Amino acid sequence: MAKVIVVANIKDPVKWEQGFRTHGDLFRSQTVRKPVSYGIADGSQVAVCFEPDDLSASMNVLNSPATAEAMDFDGVLRDTVKIFVLDKEVAV
Repeated sequence: MAKVIVVANIKDPVKWEQGFRTHGDLFRSQTVRKPVSYGIADGSQVAVCFEPDDLSASMNVLNSPATAEAMDFDGVLRDTVKIFVLDKEVAV
C-alpha cells in the first residue's frame, strides 16, 4: 500500500496544528483509516504522512476545493505544498 507525504510551509505552527487536528473527516474521505503522522520543523514547515486505502480517491480529495479550503484555514502557504507518493521500497 502506498504512503503519501505532504510537505509545506505554514504561517503559524500553533494555529496550523489546532486546525489540522480537526480534519479527521477530510482524511476519512481520502480513505485513510490508520493514524496520520506529522511533524513540525523550524516552526514554519510541516510534513504529513498517511496511508490511504485507495490512492486515486485520496489524490482526488487532495486536489479538491475542500482540501484547499482546509489548508487556507490552517495557514498553509499553498505555493509551497509538495506531495510525494511513496510506492517503492528497499529491503534492509
